[in-house]
Amino acid sequence: MSTHDDIFEAAARILLLDDRCVTLSFSPEGVSFRFPTTRKLAEHLGIPHYYVLPRFGEMERDGLIRRAERVGISTTAAGTQRLLSIMAERYPERAEEILGAAVFPALQARSGGYGRD
Repeated sequence: MSTHDDIFEAAARILLLDDRCVTLSFSPEGVSFRFPTTRKLAEHLGIPHYYVLPRFGEMERDGLIRRAERVGISTTAAGTQRLLSIMAERYPERAEEILGAAVFPALQARSGGYGRD
């Protein structure tokens, strides 16, 4: 597993299996996913909330997410690629069910082609 993949794996599981819902934003910079809350991620990972907060700081410094006060956490272009890659590798059927059979591959193509051929 790469650095931060446990967080991305937890996010994919929460979005696709628990919430069964994703929130996407489109901009000239690319597609971004809204991340689950830090508390929800900590609960899913079975760790205290205060352990997740520094990890998010690292992820922000690594250019994978952006945090905005009162808005939440969303992926950057690199974070979207990572999240879509995990969705394609581990949850392809669920991702297609939630995002749509046409939308999921289109998102993968727009974000750099990660996932299944």
